[in-house]
Amino acid sequence: MIATNNPYKMYEQNSVTTASAGELTIMLYNGCLKFIKKAKQAIEKNNIEERNTNIQKAQNIIRELMVTLNMDYEVSKNMMALYDFIIQSLLEANIKNDLKKLEEAEQIVVDFRDTWKQVIQLNRQKQQNGGLI
Repeated sequence: MIATNNPYKMYEQNSVTTASAGELTIMLYNGCLKFIKKAKQAIEKNNIEERNTNIQKAQNIIRELMVTLNMDYEVSKNMMALYDFIIQSLLEANIKNDLKKLEEAEQIVVDFRDTWKQVIQLNRQKQQNGGLI
């Protein structure tokens, strides 16, 4: 293992290794949103290579989230359908250089992320109140 002198990198690595499953999920959504934002900027600059790279990174994150779903639950089936829609929107945005499709995917990811934030917050409140809310 290589020692690093960059405190930000050390903090970033430590935050990932100590994060809960819910926090990791939020990190994935935030990463996906970061790549969508970069893809939007690339579309505006007409930079095809940068658009393609960032959309593929966003798609890879969504695919990773898809793999983690427990399909024994109905909510997971609904999430899978939305993840499929996101992947399709990202694909169309990439093929057609379509900012609107990219924004459609972005909004769903924002909604997922915000919902996860609320779930984590409610769980923390529940734990602090001894399971009573």
